[in-house]
Amino acid sequence: MRFARGCQLERLNTVRLHNQLRLGAVLLLLWGSGCGSPSTSNSQQKSESSVTSDAITAQPAIRDVTLLNVSYDPTRELWKALNPAFIEKYFSETGVRVTIKQSHGASGSQARSIIDGLEGDVATLSIWSDTDSLRKKGLIREGWESQFANRSLPYTSTVVFVTRQGNPKNIADWPDLLQDGLSVITPSPKTSGNGKLSFLAAWGSVIARGASEDEAREFVTKLYSRVPVLDTGARGSTTTFAQKGIGDVHLALESEAKLEVHEANGALQIIYPQQSILHEPHVAIVDRVVDQRGTRTVAEAYLNFLYTPAGQEIIAQHHFRPTDPDVLRAHASQFPTIKMFLITDFVPDWEVANAKFFADGAIFDSIYSSASR
Repeated sequence: MRFARGCQLERLNTVRLHNQLRLGAVLLLLWGSGCGSPSTSNSQQKSESSVTSDAITAQPAIRDVTLLNVSYDPTRELWKALNPAFIEKYFSETGVRVTIKQSHGASGSQARSIIDGLEGDVATLSIWSDTDSLRKKGLIREGWESQFANRSLPYTSTVVFVTRQGNPKNIADWPDLLQDGLSVITPSPKTSGNGKLSFLAAWGSVIARGASEDEAREFVTKLYSRVPVLDTGARGSTTTFAQKGIGDVHLALESEAKLEVHEANGALQIIYPQQSILHEPHVAIVDRVVDQRGTRTVAEAYLNFLYTPAGQEIIAQHHFRPTDPDVLRAHASQFPTIKMFLITDFVPDWEVANAKFFADGAIFDSIYSSASR
């Protein structure tokens, strides 16, 4: 009997438990449909859902971005200073972490590397024709010069002379480079932007005095007969002159000359000729690369940073002439006044200059062959 009564009680408890479970399920169903919650209305639920969705939309996943800056030899130290300043500023404004890699070499060689597949997001090469060669290959858009301020020129430079301390050969201007026994160091204009500019500065200095092209040709022929070695890039020529001690005078870009003299600890000095060529190192986005890699926004911000007061100040501190007049004036003592002529003062443009002077079999090949005999 006790066992029967126990079974009856167990069955009763089981029924009660099942009924409780059914009630709980119903309550849960009513709660999920919004019918059984005394503390949360439909409008409140919709509001909470909207806030969650907006928060997700407003906080997209932030990815790291890596840029490659393909540049020429004398800008190594400049970009090492500019890059961390930009990275810090961009992260503070966007939360995006940027890594910038640098590639340096002779300007012409760097342009060919990009054409051959080096995925540079930006090209900061030495001369206009090197950058424009990328446009010809479809890597850069038409009208690339107008993409950034001042014809995409955040800074300029010029060609100067570096001599041994005390200027023992008494070099003051271009004609002094032809004195007997003088040895001149300059990179090859076949590969180096610095080399092309040094050649054109020498040629243009003759034309600027009102002399003829025949006289200019005679001058550069004699000049290059005094060049014992043609390095492929500007930094190579700096090493030859400053570290190996070869030559009496080095034809160098102003920024490279300043660095060279500083590192020589009093062994070298700079001589400014009366006039020299204006060096215009344009900057450009490599459109095909940034569009493939999705880095256009960061790359554009990177190059625009060069025009900011902070960027221009760093440029001046590294001996490139800033294009912001106020910053240039603030550093006037650092950049002596020198009359600068343009390449267009003696040839129509860089296209003509390359064909006339530096193409295979053109004037440079002819005069260097003669000078080497």
